[in-house]
Amino acid sequence: MSRRVAVVFIFALAASWNSTDCSAEDFPPVKNFGDVTGRGRNVQRTMRLLAESTPEHRNTVRVLFYGQSITEQGWWKLVANDLRARFPNANLIVENRALGGYASQLLVKTAETDLYPFQPDLLIFQVYGAHDKYEDIMRLTRERTTAEILQQNDHVTKPEAFTEETDPAKLPPKGTHWDAFMNHNWLPAMSKKYWTELCDQRAIWKQYLTDYKLEPKALLKDGVHLNAHGEFLMAECVKSYLRYDPALGPSPAEQWVKTLVVGKDVVWKDGKLRVEFTGTRVDAISRSGDAAKAAVRIDGKKPSEFQELYGLTRALSKPGGKWPPIAPIQIQALPLLEEWTLEAQADPAASKLEKKVYTFALSGSKTGPDGEGRSDQRFVSKSGRMAIAPESWGVEFALMLSGVKPAPDKLTAKWSVVPHFADEFVVPKSEAGVEASVTLAQGLANGKHVLEIEGGDAIWGLRVYAPRK
Repeated sequence: MSRRVAVVFIFALAASWNSTDCSAEDFPPVKNFGDVTGRGRNVQRTMRLLAESTPEHRNTVRVLFYGQSITEQGWWKLVANDLRARFPNANLIVENRALGGYASQLLVKTAETDLYPFQPDLLIFQVYGAHDKYEDIMRLTRERTTAEILQQNDHVTKPEAFTEETDPAKLPPKGTHWDAFMNHNWLPAMSKKYWTELCDQRAIWKQYLTDYKLEPKALLKDGVHLNAHGEFLMAECVKSYLRYDPALGPSPAEQWVKTLVVGKDVVWKDGKLRVEFTGTRVDAISRSGDAAKAAVRIDGKKPSEFQELYGLTRALSKPGGKWPPIAPIQIQALPLLEEWTLEAQADPAASKLEKKVYTFALSGSKTGPDGEGRSDQRFVSKSGRMAIAPESWGVEFALMLSGVKPAPDKLTAKWSVVPHFADEFVVPKSEAGVEASVTLAQGLANGKHVLEIEGGDAIWGLRVYAPRK
């Protein structure tokens, strides 16, 4: 069953909304955030890192906003600016990779290039669409990252929301109460299953509208998207969950990321640092000292010999915009670090079909010409390095969101292979209190591994990431 099909259609028509600049002083304050007991429990690692940052030791915290057109709106900047103001000593890296118009059944495809490789400490996430694909995003985030997740439920768009059923036991997945089922049954269940922090902005929204005797449309540009007042309220909702409270105790994520200090937890022996670890990612960290070269081996091999340690950038087309016409593209065999180019041509013999069929040729900047295929058939390149499934093609929708309609008969798509590893590296010298780090391997199977480093005297420690199984 699709989640709010009509809303997804609206997103397709209004894929990207310009936001109105606003500040908290422009609108009446939130009087009642509800019961805040325990609020923020599952994002305490992120909040601890922010709160414990000092000028001498500025913790790096990576925050990713991911979703659709609502997530693209300006409220996310209000949240980011608030974090920077409250925690000026933290080294905050904040990105928004939302794609307006992409419901969960599309966002789960772009997550391969946009979400998991970013490796956020905190993911702030909301999406409409098919609920099973929504869960796929949550599950894969848990399997492939150590991110804490702030999971937003839906804001209020209709007066009927005030009288909706809220008892999950009375909300089976079938019926005419899909919004209520999602917000009061399914989303809370997913939050418990995947240990997220559920931001119940729907309840805060209802209370705010009630307090000021407002209709839902007073906070909206249309039937769904936020006006400046709505952006202010959504930011306030999210900010209320981003609080540090030591009394809550450590969040689960504290067990997923471990720092091993050289000389204490691990030691040099015969010019090598040998560490047995369990996880998917390991970084080398420097806090001071001169740069020094080091060579890396994992399980006796160079990291570059592991196919799973390579990634791809988002495929972008000309004509087109930020929406990829093909996603995901799979790495089928050990790749080279190169740029790939796909030249596509609509098949005139299939012109009567509802969806265009493209024939194409693929080439790599190092591999060279690597085969030809059709968009309605599974394709594996001659080298075996790239594979594209028929369901990965979404040219017409992606280009429509980019303002290109009808889709042209010819287009060029490009993407690159990127490394999530280092065979050899120079440990950079840390500056201004910020740890310098190098990712030695990211994307390993979540199991036991042996890391060996030769050289690199400036290494202060190692940080190991082991997503919850």
